[in-house]
Amino acid sequence: MPDSPHRQDVLAVIPARMAAQRFPGKPLALIAGKPLVQWVWEAAKAAKRVRRVIVATDSDKIVQAVTRFGGEAMMTSPKCPSGTDRVAQVAKATRAGIIVNIQGDEPLMAGTTIDGVVEALQRDPHAVMSTAVRKADSDQEWKDPNVVKAVFDRHHYALYFSRAPIPWKRDPTSHLTGPRWVHMGIYGYRRGFLFRFAALPPSGLDQMESLEQLRALEHGSPIKMVVVAHPSQGVDVPQDVKKVERILAKRHKKG
Repeated sequence: MPDSPHRQDVLAVIPARMAAQRFPGKPLALIAGKPLVQWVWEAAKAAKRVRRVIVATDSDKIVQAVTRFGGEAMMTSPKCPSGTDRVAQVAKATRAGIIVNIQGDEPLMAGTTIDGVVEALQRDPHAVMSTAVRKADSDQEWKDPNVVKAVFDRHHYALYFSRAPIPWKRDPTSHLTGPRWVHMGIYGYRRGFLFRFAALPPSGLDQMESLEQLRALEHGSPIKMVVVAHPSQGVDVPQDVKKVERILAKRHKKG
């Protein structure tokens, strides 16, 4: 039996599976010579507020790869319907009070972004969940249905997430402008909420947009939004690997 939860213990879980629909074998795809899952693990290890990092998977190949680069992996049930369920299964075996779900397709996630998501929960007792957004890089990114967009209120609580470009500018001739927020693949949860959330059945909006966080909003759960300036590039399809490598090459030149 795991010890009783400690409020200040922070666990980062990286759900990773081989059977990704748009990119089979994605966690082990090589990016600049390292598997994708290793890039995400290294980002999580760089976060100062995270005490432990575990890769959650149903694949022996992923476990072996994680072990080779010195990480910790935990096998989860192949029947887990989502990454959230995989994260919750791992969290139950620990004593962490805050759990961070870092999507396994975010190789450029910054440790400071992870810390910001954790800090949002530590500072705001009203929030049960947190996540991060950044400004869209281009119109092309803004219109890409693989890129999730978000809007939030003046207190930085989420209003909605969508694969469509939101908010929609009804009058194209209007001079009204504002930041266009892109959602990043990371979530923070309070321990008790994570288990309640994972137990909820899929909701209508969740299924329509294929976005789990909408299930939380439909049930009235406040999600705190953290605005970050650090650029990111998720890996949704094989072509994204080259995009990430170009960004890494530019960073190396600047460094």
